[in-house]
Amino acid sequence: MVTGHFGLAAAVKSVERPVPLWALMLATVWLDVIFVPLYLAGVERIDNVPGTNGGYGDGIIHADYTHSLLGALVIAAATGLLCTRWWGRRCGAVIGAVVFSHWLLDLVVHHTDMPLLPGNLGDLPRLGLGLWRYHAVTAAIEALLVLVGAALYWRAAQQAGGPARRVNLVTALIVGCGALTLALDIAGI
Repeated sequence: MVTGHFGLAAAVKSVERPVPLWALMLATVWLDVIFVPLYLAGVERIDNVPGTNGGYGDGIIHADYTHSLLGALVIAAATGLLCTRWWGRRCGAVIGAVVFSHWLLDLVVHHTDMPLLPGNLGDLPRLGLGLWRYHAVTAAIEALLVLVGAALYWRAAQQAGGPARRVNLVTALIVGCGALTLALDIAGI
């Protein structure tokens, strides 16, 4: 769902102009950025859904720390507080909210693999609505999120009087990043 996350970041930028776009893009995938070293260390892992080849949406993700509800809330709050130092209270709150939005969007697509508490403490039921079971639908929704986010960004930047060449270039980069990450997801890379 990386592609959809980027679309959300672009949409947020359209209404929260003081927050740097690069910071929103990073914030929207921050849980996954933290996941990578934990995955490499064997703390978190990905297993194939039984009977699949492990392609787009075919992973059961055991991100029991970064993608637990409480873990995501703590990471979002800490990130927001840290960003407050550089960009002020409002921008810090926006960044924190965008970090947490990752968990909400993942909830829609993930299989039932997202725990409530870090390490799946208490062995509580795991969450996930499983949209990834429908690959084409998920890919279409992700593409739509990027296109809508890019269009909202473009319109807001035009209204703000940004240089047309720069606005068009940044919008093209948003769509291009979205298309590339969606293609890589679908290819299973």
